[in-house]
Amino acid sequence: MKCWCAVIMLFFCMRSFSQVQTCPANINFATTDLTHWFAYTGNNQGGNGPQDILMQYDSVNSAPTGTRGLRSISEFNLIGVPGIQVITSRTRDEFGGFSTIPTINGYDYLYSIKLGSTSITTGGGPNNAGGGGYVRGVSYKIDVPPGPSSEPYTMTYAYAMVLENGTHISAQQPKTSVTLTTPAGVLLCASPSYLLPTNNNVIEGGRGATLDSAAAKANGFKVSPVFSPNLSPTINGQTGQYLQDVWYKDWTEVTYDLGPFRGQTVSLTIEADNCVPGGHFSYAYVAIRNRCAGLMITGDSLVCNNTIITYAVPTLAGASYNWNIPSSWTVISGQDSNILQVKSSSAGGVLSIHEKNSCADLSDTININTLPHPVGGTVDGSTTVCEGSNNSTLNLVNYSGNIVNWQSSTDGNTWSIIPDTTTLFNATNLSESTLYRVVVGKGNVCPADTSIPAAVTVDKKSVGGQISPPDATLCAGQTAGEVLSLSGQNGTVQDWQYSADGLNWTSFAPADNNTMKTISGITETTQYRTIVQNGVCPAETSAIARIEFNPVAFPEALANPIDTTICYGTPAILSALIDVGTSYAWTPGSAIYSNVGSTPDLLTSSVMPDSSGYYILHVLNNGCPNPLVDSLHVTVMAPVLVNAGRDTSVVVGELLQFHATSSDPGPDNFLWEPATELNNAFIPDPQATYTLNDNVIKYTVKATTPAGCSGTGFITVKVFKTKPDIFVPNAFTPGSAINALFRPIPVGITSLDYFRIYNRLGELVYQTSTIGNGWNGMLNGSPQSSGGYVWMVKGTDYTGNSITKKGTMVLVR
Repeated sequence: MKCWCAVIMLFFCMRSFSQVQTCPANINFATTDLTHWFAYTGNNQGGNGPQDILMQYDSVNSAPTGTRGLRSISEFNLIGVPGIQVITSRTRDEFGGFSTIPTINGYDYLYSIKLGSTSITTGGGPNNAGGGGYVRGVSYKIDVPPGPSSEPYTMTYAYAMVLENGTHISAQQPKTSVTLTTPAGVLLCASPSYLLPTNNNVIEGGRGATLDSAAAKANGFKVSPVFSPNLSPTINGQTGQYLQDVWYKDWTEVTYDLGPFRGQTVSLTIEADNCVPGGHFSYAYVAIRNRCAGLMITGDSLVCNNTIITYAVPTLAGASYNWNIPSSWTVISGQDSNILQVKSSSAGGVLSIHEKNSCADLSDTININTLPHPVGGTVDGSTTVCEGSNNSTLNLVNYSGNIVNWQSSTDGNTWSIIPDTTTLFNATNLSESTLYRVVVGKGNVCPADTSIPAAVTVDKKSVGGQISPPDATLCAGQTAGEVLSLSGQNGTVQDWQYSADGLNWTSFAPADNNTMKTISGITETTQYRTIVQNGVCPAETSAIARIEFNPVAFPEALANPIDTTICYGTPAILSALIDVGTSYAWTPGSAIYSNVGSTPDLLTSSVMPDSSGYYILHVLNNGCPNPLVDSLHVTVMAPVLVNAGRDTSVVVGELLQFHATSSDPGPDNFLWEPATELNNAFIPDPQATYTLNDNVIKYTVKATTPAGCSGTGFITVKVFKTKPDIFVPNAFTPGSAINALFRPIPVGITSLDYFRIYNRLGELVYQTSTIGNGWNGMLNGSPQSSGGYVWMVKGTDYTGNSITKKGTMVLVR
């Protein structure tokens, strides 16, 4: 006997050809207790074997010595922890997630028994080994009814198990086993035994063996996502951990035949053992069928045509399976297994199974009748109606079967049942579009079929809407017209209508289907409305808009030109010729109306906008409330920005190169004033060489664009009558309005090699090689203290000579 951790469930069923043989009393725990079962618990400290049984419960007496009426037995020497218990309600196993009472191949087991728990023991030997694990088992003596041995007496059971990997040699791993003992010995084909095999490569304390996971998976085991509730042993001072090392085997169903043992007694024993050292658990579930006879095929004997159906028989360990089906049927899968999936035809027939292994040779046959599918047909009568009072007759055609009910849906997904079983249905007074279909069935075997639906589309009632503005005025000769706009309608515009008296209406020809209409040129007060219709619903008229005719002349004027372009900073002339009108105004600008003189009157105004935009002319004529509106667009060219360069200093005889730039892409014309000493005053980059007569000259350069716009720039040149030199101040005041930067003033210098400043400690506080740059009195973001500083400067003059100078200055705060 090996030590296992497992969960196992067994089901038994006996069936003869006559189907009248009875099962042993309480073989399936139907009394919800262990009555008629022998039970035992123990400890496998000395190794697996009969000597492990230390506590026995006979099948005759009541507790505490017997199992009669007993529902639970504790683990050996562990009071309060069930080691054997009858399961009467379905729950989920915490490690495998399977039901504790199964349903297999359509058969619902009612009860099961659980052997074992997650409790463990630890020994007192080296590394806490040698304590021995819990042992629990149940056994039933079956008196096989007398009769011919050729008549099967089958038992069907199912088992499931949970085993914790102990990493021991295989012989010491947790174990679950089923043993069927006959007068001829153990019936091996009906006595499965399971453990988690290892490669037997243990290290210290009999632990550390590698699990043969491939063999475990081949036997149907899967690793549980739930970690063990027990700490692994502490080895060599390394603290144990909660490991993900629990495996489970889901429900397996087994059948065997006791026909060869007619008139004899056999025993069935189920046992679950922890590992031999005791530190790893095992538990199992067993469930047994409550019918005993020969082999029985599970599946329907009355089926529907062209339907996929499943038939099954309990598993026979190591057996071969041979199914025979009606000739016109088709096998989908399972021809060589205990579960067969087939597709039926219009014809019935005989379906049979023959399964055989070393201890059973079983057959069963069922006669199958086939029913035709119902045909849903088609619902005729799709139509469109107007909401409110409506009536639509729907008719089911081309169907086969019995009408179960009509159904309706407004979204095509959710259907409401209509308790009507006739072929005709009247859909009345609908307020929204609805689909109608019919459910057609034929008895309770074949699934019902639904018809092709019909759609009753509901159009919402027509709504005429409102016309804006509801009241307006048009003056004589007003060509701009009044725009009428329809809103709030439901449906499409069929036409606009007009009437002088509000009683007699005339449609426009051709029909106008737009929601907006411009009215002009009327000579009398007129009313307007629209005709709106939605789908099949009656048309409706809109609210009425009234346009009053005013005989006073509408203003006549024309802004000229329509568009004009000006340079930035120059005026634009707004011009308008007014032929009819008494006052006018331009916007933007003054919104106050000015009087018009005798007409025709030519009006001009001057504006100087900063950006492009429209100027709107409004003209009124006394007696007509409607202004004439005209527009003139003024485009303002971008300003011309001219850069003449930075102010500079030169010495007599030094060549100075000018370079002026313009923001306009050009080509621009340039003009320098004055032209003193310039070699060309009409180019952007003239040159100049100064004499002793020159002092300070301020130049203005003007750039003129091809469009005639212009801009100016300025540059001042100081002429020194000295040789090239670098002048450096002797003091500066950071942060002041003037003299805020300490910088050299180069004269006749073309480039600056360096300009450096040091504090009294000899630290460099500033340096640059760019002419015009200087020190602001800061170092690394901090203002430097007042006092003396040393500077050094070196530059190259326009003749190529170097000038080097140094000195001191004072920073004043």
